[in-house]
Amino acid sequence: MDANELKKGLKIGGEIERVNGKELSYTDFVERYLAKNQPVVLTGLMDDWKACEDWVDDYGKPNLGFFSNQFGNSQVQIADCYSMEFTDQRREEMSVSEFIKYWAALNGDNSEVHHIVSTDGCSDKSFLYLKDWHFVKEYPEYKAYETPLFFNDDWLNLYLDQYRMHDDPDYQERNEICCSDYRFVYMGPKGWGFSAVASILSYSWSANVCGTKLWLFLPPAQRHLVFDRHFKSSVYNIFEDVNHSKFPGFKKAIWLECTQLKNEIIFVPSGWYHQVHNLEDAISINHNWFNGYNLDWVWDLLEGDYNEAKELIEDVRDICDDFESLCQRNLAANTGMNFIDFFTFIVRMSIANLLHLSNHAEGCNNDYTALFSWAEHTISNLMSIRRVASRMESTCLTEDKPALLDIQKIWRDPSFVQLYSALSRTFEKLHGQCSHKYEGEDALQNEIKHHDFIIATGSVVSNSRSLISLIDCNLKDYKLLSDKLLVDERQKKR
Repeated sequence: MDANELKKGLKIGGEIERVNGKELSYTDFVERYLAKNQPVVLTGLMDDWKACEDWVDDYGKPNLGFFSNQFGNSQVQIADCYSMEFTDQRREEMSVSEFIKYWAALNGDNSEVHHIVSTDGCSDKSFLYLKDWHFVKEYPEYKAYETPLFFNDDWLNLYLDQYRMHDDPDYQERNEICCSDYRFVYMGPKGWGFSAVASILSYSWSANVCGTKLWLFLPPAQRHLVFDRHFKSSVYNIFEDVNHSKFPGFKKAIWLECTQLKNEIIFVPSGWYHQVHNLEDAISINHNWFNGYNLDWVWDLLEGDYNEAKELIEDVRDICDDFESLCQRNLAANTGMNFIDFFTFIVRMSIANLLHLSNHAEGCNNDYTALFSWAEHTISNLMSIRRVASRMESTCLTEDKPALLDIQKIWRDPSFVQLYSALSRTFEKLHGQCSHKYEGEDALQNEIKHHDFIIATGSVVSNSRSLISLIDCNLKDYKLLSDKLLVDERQKKR
């Protein structure tokens, strides 16, 4: 089925903008797409990627033999596009070489391969797609690609490189690779792709190493049109017949389309409902990520999932010794983190940004011009965290159930030093090198312990109110710049 047949019956309102990434500055990308939460296709950014050489054969097709020979023993998640399990495609684990064998047989027009995976009785066929392969974590020495500059400000993966998001001894993933980061490789044959999803939690970017894909996007303001009347379930596949009695608003949806070609990268903003269909056999590299610009979206998702988790077990409240703890435990199981995890995350990121701001100010010797781009970004990060922290004041993180995060322990932790260093390298890529640098952990830790904010604000951040006080106390020295950012933020909302 070609693209025109797939789109039949859908209202198409326009196309996603396509821009030469080599002619776009980071500041322009932030102002035009990141801050405005708008999708864009970027070209010209994959020319020197190793993946574009090794993973593609002489005919521009996926080099299946290379994957089988080099990475064939890797165990990966395989989604069956024809079979649902709860709210996602049913998955099972197989080796890369087993999946390549299936794919090669499919390309040989062997219809029997559609029955490799046993079905649950709801479907008499299957269509397999390799998803969520943590390739970077599994093969760190194989430098398949370089993350484009526009996507370097990635708090999620910087953090997960040093910490587990949910660090509970009673809650363990099946292995260390699973959920260790959100950098993925996807690959699969012509004819399917991702089911319709909304990128609520994070931004994402998807780089097409080979093949062609059709993308359909629905803006956040129209998301409700693809849900049922109770907002409990959404359309699974927009390219098939949709039950209009169950989804009465679907006909009103106006979609934006994009045909993504080889060596093009698409930026998917938070909250944009989208579906992807492989027009050719395809391989892509995908990151999910978030930072200060979409931190509010992360909290919205977490709060919504918490309310849903609480509603599901409301009938056991009266017989439960600690109902709130049970809600948080279920939230972590379903979403990957709970309120305490998220609060711990933003506290660590706040301290890293405060140290970064202070150290850079000293390194620039009070040169306002040199300070501005670094400081503006850092203060913007802190104001974003402050805004979310203020929204958390009504949650379970109250005075009687504090998080009790010891600042002294945080900065003494080698993992925090690595996080701080990674954040500094990110800022150097985005804004240029700062003269205030440290050689080794000991030098950095020695500098940290003498910082005024470490001494003045006490040793414990216990709840959102104390985090807000920590940020406010330290931003008072940068009032002129923070006031400017507040004005800019209000103007953007008009």
